[in-house]
Amino acid sequence: MHWSSLSGNLSEIINFSGHVAPSEKHAGSLLEGFSLTQINTLAVKDNFLVAGGFQGELTCKFLNKKGVSFCTRVTHDDNAITNAIDIYDSLSGATHFVASNNDCGVREYDVESFQLLNHTHFPWAVNHTSISPDRKLMTVVGDHLDGLLVDHHNGKTVSSLVSHQDYSFASAWHPDGRVFATGNQDKTCRVWDVRNLSSPIAVLVGNLGATRSIRFSADGQFMVVAEPADFVHVYSTKADYSERQEIDFFGEISGVALSPNDECMYIGIWDRTYASLLQYNRRHSYAHLDSYF
Repeated sequence: MHWSSLSGNLSEIINFSGHVAPSEKHAGSLLEGFSLTQINTLAVKDNFLVAGGFQGELTCKFLNKKGVSFCTRVTHDDNAITNAIDIYDSLSGATHFVASNNDCGVREYDVESFQLLNHTHFPWAVNHTSISPDRKLMTVVGDHLDGLLVDHHNGKTVSSLVSHQDYSFASAWHPDGRVFATGNQDKTCRVWDVRNLSSPIAVLVGNLGATRSIRFSADGQFMVVAEPADFVHVYSTKADYSERQEIDFFGEISGVALSPNDECMYIGIWDRTYASLLQYNRRHSYAHLDSYF
């Protein structure tokens, strides 16, 4: 569903309860499409949307075009949940996306051709991957106590991230490209500096549950951390993460997102959505920023 913060209207983009098939022809696309896809993760950037399913499905759609552009099943492994998707612009200017999967694979695709560019295999299920702003490094976290910092170009491990006590589910990069954060089932979010990975520069403890979602604001001044239910924490990066605002409500949290202009935070709640819960410093009225899913 697409909800416009301008008009308040809710409209259907794709209905996965029935049959979804691509309207374009691309190599590797399943022309027969999918039926009754259970969506586990979703990513949107500009006019491009990627949805990942419980059976390794990937469905790609341009929001300014009718129909679905590309459908594929990345694996037929019995444990094939697509856990996370990250869409980003490559150094060449092309749009790519990375899919992290329970089959221990991380796959990178080109959006123009929908061709698989890289497939990196890890020894454990990958729950989340994020690309550094300079596109040189990649964080990889999953069903292991240690996370990994990986060379994005060749897939080789640069360093292990040793500190968490359980499996990790989230990661995010600060816009400066030096700092990133990982979220874990041990109820902590740990902040790292790539210049010294011997220990995290901050260990932020939640209230009740695992850290399931992390986002930095585009200006780098704030970091938002969501627990599975009831609590979302907003940290000031300028205050070395020592200043925190806590948003407390009742409900299971499916994820958090920050608007591109850093003015609003959107929190996904199972069966409902709270919007505009937090405004930073409104400076402009961006009438075109109305795409939230």
